[in-house]
Parts: sequence; C-alpha cells; structure tokens
Amino acid sequence: MVYSGKYLAKIKKFFEGRNPEQIKGTARWKFELHEIIFESDTVKGKMFDVILLFFIVLSTLIIMLESVSGVNNKIGFWMYILDWWITISFTVEYFLRLTSVKRPVKYMFSFYGIIDILSIIPTYLSVFFIQSHYLAIIRILRLLRVFRVLKMGNYISESNMILVSLRNSKRKIFVFLYFILLTTLILGALMYVVEGGQNKEGFSSIPQSMYWAIVTLTTVGYGDVAPATVLGKIIASGIMILGYSIISVPAGLVSVEYRRTKNQHKNTQVCRYCMAENHEPDAIYCKHCGHILNDPAEQPHTPVENP
Repeated sequence: MVYSGKYLAKIKKFFEGRNPEQIKGTARWKFELHEIIFESDTVKGKMFDVILLFFIVLSTLIIMLESVSGVNNKIGFWMYILDWWITISFTVEYFLRLTSVKRPVKYMFSFYGIIDILSIIPTYLSVFFIQSHYLAIIRILRLLRVFRVLKMGNYISESNMILVSLRNSKRKIFVFLYFILLTTLILGALMYVVEGGQNKEGFSSIPQSMYWAIVTLTTVGYGDVAPATVLGKIIASGIMILGYSIISVPAGLVSVEYRRTKNQHKNTQVCRYCMAENHEPDAIYCKHCGHILNDPAEQPHTPVENP
C-alpha cells in the first residue's frame, strides 16, 4: 500500500505539471489517426473503412482475373499496375496502423496484424518467385472488418462466441485429435497386415495404409485405394460406420461451449495500448490493460501496477 501511494503521488504530480492542451497538441494527430484507421464511430473512420473494403474486394477480383488467360492477355498489364498500386497503398496503411498504436509489436502479432502483413508480402515476393502474388488472395480475410464497419453488432457477437467456444474446447479437441491419430495408426497397421500381401499397390506401407484409414474414417472415400480381401472389406465397413460417429464429436464439443457463451453487444472501441477489442458499450477503460479508450487529452489516466 505504501508503494502504491508513492506511485499515485508521482502520477498525480506528473499530470498536475502538464497542461492538457500540451498533451493534446503533442500527440493529437496520433489519436485522430487511430480513430480514423481502427474505429468506425466517426464519419472519417467509416469512410476510411468503406474505401479500404472497396480496394480489398477490387484487389481480390484482380488476382482472380489474372488467373484467367483470356482476360490476362487483354488487360493483364493494367491489372498488374493496379495490383502493385493497391499493394503499395496497403503497405502505407499498414505502417500508419503501426504508427497510431502505442505498442506496434502487439499489433504486428495480433490476428489482423498478421493478416495485414501476409496480404502484401506475396506481391513483393513475386519479384523473385513467379506466380507467388496469387497468394495475396489471403487479403480477402481483411473483409472480416466489414462487421465492425457496418456496425453489425450481432454478427460480431456471433463470431466472438465461435472463437470463445473454440478456445474453451481446445483441450478437448486436442485429446480428440490425439485419439484419432492413434486410431489411424492402429487401423493402418492392421490393414497393412491384412491387405499387404494381396494388394501391394494400395497398401504398400503403413503410412499408405494410414492415408486410406484417414480418408475412410472421415467418410470422404476417394476410391483410389480399396481393400480386396473379405476381411479387409469387413474392417473397412466398421471404419466407415465408426467415421459417422466420430465426425460428430468435435461439433458436439464446440456446441456445448457455444451454448455456455452469452451473447453481449459490443462497441467498436480498440485500445491503443493492448489492441483489445469488443468492449462494452459504456466502457471507458480497457478491460484488459486499464488504459482509457477515449482521447487521454480529455481524461488522462495511467494504470498503476504493483511493483
């Protein structure tokens, strides 16, 4: 408590010695940039996001049309120029995002940060590797921001519920996948013993037999490998029936966690310090790091940490 009091006194002295207008003048442009790029509560912010979504769709269409030989032969050069112009614009936008946040590294390794950088790297790699720019199609994932831009709160809540359900089910899913791995290993070895003598092309090794077991267990059944013996067909029939029961297990695990998650309306505020989203509509401070969500020039606040 003594140390906490000392820290509070230092923080109070720090803000008393500074003019709020000075705080507002020195870093105001970063706050405005953050409001425009990361949030859609203002007119400028929403306009920026709508323009960004338009260019994401346009660039995706360009990448798709470039793979069509007829279209590429006619206007391939202009699509190439436009694609590079959009990529450079996305690069500038990416660095503006890093500039506007307090912790750029935090954003770089966030979900949207990784998607943003992966959406521009393939185009630059195309200088060294032919056709690698087609991998830039991953930038279509940036359209996930459309739910926040258009204020589709219910869709945001639904997507968050799915993510939370998957996160809560990760241990159960890991155990399930581990069980499937052991099952396919045993079944692969069993089918290699049963079919290896008479069907050497299809079951030439245990890994090849495991491939067949995975395909059969997931009820896909490509038909490229099939048992020839009676015992092999009996085992295959049992695996197919087992596959129908196994395929429903992960869906049930996620569904249980999904029902436990409450649907709550969230706003579009994004913390500049920890990049946390999905705050409550009346939230003033970030629920993760404690920093204020609005302009600190109006309400300066610094979270206090225990020494």
